[in-house]
Amino acid sequence: MTTGLRIDGYLPIGDYAAIGDGHTAALGGRDGSIDWLCLPRFDAEPVFDRILDAEHGGRFELQPVEPFEAVRRYREHTNVLETTFTTVSGSVRVTDAMLLDADQRELIRVVEPRNGRVQMRWRFQPRFEVGLRSWDAGDGELELGPGTRATFVVAEAPPTREDAERRLERTSASWMDWAARAQYEGRWREQVVRSALALKLLTYTPTGAIVAAPTTSLPEWIGGDRNWDYRFSWLRDGIYTMRALLLLGYRDEAQAFFDWQLEAIRPDLPEVKPLYRIDGRSDGSEQEASLPGYRDSRPVRVGNAATSQLQLDVYGHLLESASRLRGETGSLGPEVGRDLAALADFVADSWRQPDAGIWEVRDGLSDFVQSKAMCWTALDRAAELAEAGALPGSGARWREEAEAVRAWIESEGWSEELGSYVRAPELGDQVDGSLLSLPLCAYSRASDPRFLATAETIRRELGAGGPLLYRTRGAAEIEGAFLACSFWLVDALGRAGRAEEGHELMGELVEHANDVGLYAEMIDPESGEHLGNFPQGLVHLALVNAAVSLEEPD
Repeated sequence: MTTGLRIDGYLPIGDYAAIGDGHTAALGGRDGSIDWLCLPRFDAEPVFDRILDAEHGGRFELQPVEPFEAVRRYREHTNVLETTFTTVSGSVRVTDAMLLDADQRELIRVVEPRNGRVQMRWRFQPRFEVGLRSWDAGDGELELGPGTRATFVVAEAPPTREDAERRLERTSASWMDWAARAQYEGRWREQVVRSALALKLLTYTPTGAIVAAPTTSLPEWIGGDRNWDYRFSWLRDGIYTMRALLLLGYRDEAQAFFDWQLEAIRPDLPEVKPLYRIDGRSDGSEQEASLPGYRDSRPVRVGNAATSQLQLDVYGHLLESASRLRGETGSLGPEVGRDLAALADFVADSWRQPDAGIWEVRDGLSDFVQSKAMCWTALDRAAELAEAGALPGSGARWREEAEAVRAWIESEGWSEELGSYVRAPELGDQVDGSLLSLPLCAYSRASDPRFLATAETIRRELGAGGPLLYRTRGAAEIEGAFLACSFWLVDALGRAGRAEEGHELMGELVEHANDVGLYAEMIDPESGEHLGNFPQGLVHLALVNAAVSLEEPD
C-alpha cells in the first residue's frame, strides 16, 4: 500500500494531472490533493499553491485515512479525472473536474464507494496573495459505504448538489464531443487525442490564447534556478499550433488563436513582443515571490522578463501561420494584410541583428541560425502572399531579402568541419536542438542532405539516451532532456520518408508520458522524472505534428 508518495512534502511533477474549464486549470496529485489552481484565470494569483510550498501552500486534500493504492485515468476522450483509491477496507472513486458550462469557476469532486467501506479525510486550505493571506479553511472525515456518496464543490456561489452533478455529466459529454472531431486515425490516435485535449485545457476561451503551461516556476532541474512563469502565450509556438489544429480539423480554434495573436501584437507593430498575457497585454514584468519553491528550487518567479527581448523567430511564425490559415479560409482581409506587411518590412530591415533566440538566452545576443531561418520563412511567405494579392506591395524586396538570408545561413551558418548547421557562427561548432525544427518551419525539406547531416550531428552531440535530446551542449548540467526536440526529430524522420525509424522512436517517447498521458517540458534521462512546467503545450504540439508527419510525409 502507498503511504508516502511525497518527497519532503512534494509529489513528483509527473504525479499530477490537469483539469480545466477554458479559463484556468488545476493540478491534482496522485494522492488526491489538488495543489495548484489560479482563480479566476490562468495568470491570476493561486488559490492552491502547495506545489511551490509544501508546508504552508494552499491545497484541497481528499484521500483515504488508511494506506492506499491509487490508480488514475481520464474518462475516455475527456478532461474529467477519475482516481480509484484501494485500501484493505475497500475502494472508492474520486471524480474531479472543472465544470464547462458554469457562469463562474467551479471545481467539483465526487466521491463514490466501489466496494467495502472506506474512511476518507479531507482538508480545504486555500490561500491568496501568493502565500501572504489565508482564506477560510476546513477539514474533516467521512465514511463511504454502500448507498453513500459525497460531493464537494468549490465556487463563489456553490450550486445544489444535483445541479453540480448533472453539469458534471454534461461537461464529460462536451469533452467527448470535442475530442471526437479530431481528424487523425493513425497509429498514435490515443496519444494525439490526449494531446489535443491537453491543448484545449491550455486555451483561454475568451480570447483564444493558448498558455505554454498553467504553472510557474516548476524547475528545469531540481534545486536549480531555471524556474520560469509559463502562464503566457508565446508567438513562437504559432506554426506548431496552427499546423496541429488545422490538421486535426479544429479550424475555429486555429482562427481564434491567430486572431488573438493579431489583436495582441497590433499596438506594438512592427516590433512585437515574444509573448503576451492571455488578454493580449504585453506587461510581463518579472518579480520573485517569497515562496520556498518546488523542492527548494528558487526563485519562484511571477511574470516573465523575456517579453522585453528581441526574438526574430516570432515573425516567421506569424507569417507562416497567416499563409496556412489563408490556405484554409481563402482570405485574410485588408487590415490583416497591412499588419503582416509591416512585420515583413521590419524583418527585411532587422534580420541581420543578433537576438535572444528561441531559447530566450539572458546572457547576451547571438546570430542564432534558427532565428535567421525563421526570418527567411517570414520573408518568403510575405512575398508569396503579396504575389497572391493578400498583402499590399509587390513583395520584390521581401523576396530579395529572403534570398540574402538563405545565402547567409548556407555560408555562415554551415560548418564544413562539423558537417552541420551550427547554433550561431560566433559560438563555434555547436549544434542546437532547435535546428530540428527547420522542416516544420518550412526553411528546408527533411530529405535535404544538409538537414539530414545536421539531424545526425544533433543526435550524436546532444543525445541523452534513447530518443531523448538536450537542447544545447552543456544542458545536461542545468536541465533535463527537452522533449519537444525529440518529437521534432520524429517529425523530421516522418517527413523524410523514414517512417519505420520514426515510429520506433515515437514508441519510446510515448513511454515517457505520465500515467494519464501528459508531459512536462523536460525529462531527467537518468530517473525518468518529469521536469519543468506542466503540462507543457509545446511538447503536446510536437507530438501531434510528429504523429501526422509519420502518416503523411512531405
